Amino acid sequence: MDFKSILGENCKTGELLKDHTTFHVGGECKFFLTPVTEEQLCLCMDIIRKENLKYYIFGKGSNILADDRGFDGVIISTECLNDIIVHDGVYIEAGAGAGLDKISDYAMENSLTGFEFACGIPGSLGGAIVMNAGAYDGEMSHVLYQIKILSEDGGIKWKEASELELGYRKSNILANNEIVLAARLKLEHGEKEKIKAKIEDLNDRRREKQPLEYPSAGSTFKRPEGYFAGKLIDDAGLRGFKLGGAAVSQKHCGFVINYDNASSEDIKSLIKHVKDVVYEKFGVKLECEVRMI
Repeated sequence: MDFKSILGENCKTGELLKDHTTFHVGGECKFFLTPVTEEQLCLCMDIIRKENLKYYIFGKGSNILADDRGFDGVIISTECLNDIIVHDGVYIEAGAGAGLDKISDYAMENSLTGFEFACGIPGSLGGAIVMNAGAYDGEMSHVLYQIKILSEDGGIKWKEASELELGYRKSNILANNEIVLAARLKLEHGEKEKIKAKIEDLNDRRREKQPLEYPSAGSTFKRPEGYFAGKLIDDAGLRGFKLGGAAVSQKHCGFVINYDNASSEDIKSLIKHVKDVVYEKFGVKLECEVRMI
């Protein structure tokens, strides 16, 4: 059995990662797999483990910087995995591939509040859980109830959110070599019109303050304790600073953008420059939020 016999057209070779990342950057990978069912994912992981292949898992490709030299291994995209959403009372259950915007809309349509913060985050539920994604004073840890995972030994089980060691933009999922399959969220009953108004307000604020017109991986740096990354970068005189095709956004200094066909090296070099200048001027070490492939 091979990947093609399991996935058919959802197994691609030589796929360009720039076509699957929000930065629009990245070279070829050996295999690009898009499993739709848990069974398909398990069978693919069996092959990967037996053949000791390098692999990397992501959802919709946000918060990722893929190298132009490519990836000599297997990329598994979970963006179509269990892409279903159901609810029972205040509990929503969704697959790892469900988009956060789709879940947010579903919650609104069913008068459930608490997930509005995620309405404009361009990622999938699985990826959001792995990094405890958040925005506008909300984060996944506030609403996550349970997750369904594929463990390193091939077993499938449900875990409580309290077992994930959720912190600022982190969890223990990657360290445990686990893969998110689905999750249950616990929200609250609310008024549909108020929920809708909040979502519209947050989306308006994003459009006004974030460089959504350019490819990026979202906020590039984690928030340093006691500071705001964007303000530090601005105060360091780096607003709009360009290196190759990459730039610090004029609209929001916390975003590194691909403004003109940037290479992965352009972006990496710019991130390093920003970190070096901020540390030199303020003694604050910025930590990159973007994951590198």
